Order: sequence, then structure tokens, then C-alpha cells
Amino acid sequence: MAKIYCGKGKRETNTWFKATINPDKIMEYIQEYKGHKFVKININLLDEPDKYGKDVEITVDDWKPESKETPPDVNNDDLPF
Repeated sequence: MAKIYCGKGKRETNTWFKATINPDKIMEYIQEYKGHKFVKININLLDEPDKYGKDVEITVDDWKPESKETPPDVNNDDLPF
């Protein structure tokens, strides 16, 4: 699948990065877990800065595990109703 670019940034120090993320590009990737919303992202350090001096690239992590569908239960004897 193609990368979903959602932002860029700049390395300020070896341990500090500044970045901007475009919310319009991540809206459809918002997930919810235990009542909290989040977006999984990948942050990559570029080998060379682009023409704007940005050397941090941010993409959406859209990986999903393969779903394991279970066959429907045909024995309904254990239903509570």
C-alpha cells in the first residue's frame, strides 16, 4: 500500500524533533481504544533534508492484522435465553 504522508518536521537536536501534522490527512485513520482516540504514525529520519530543510517524515501506520474469522456457531444449546 502507498504511504500516507501526513506531515514533516525538523530534527532540532539528536533527541528533539519538531513536526507538523495535517489533521485532514489522518481523520479517516483515527482509531478508538477504551474510550480514547489515537492515530498510529511512523516517524522517519531522512538521510538528507528536503528543499525546505525538513529531515523528519511522518506517515500514517495503516497496518492491520489479518482478521481471523471464526465460523458461526451452529449449536445454540448454550445460549442464556
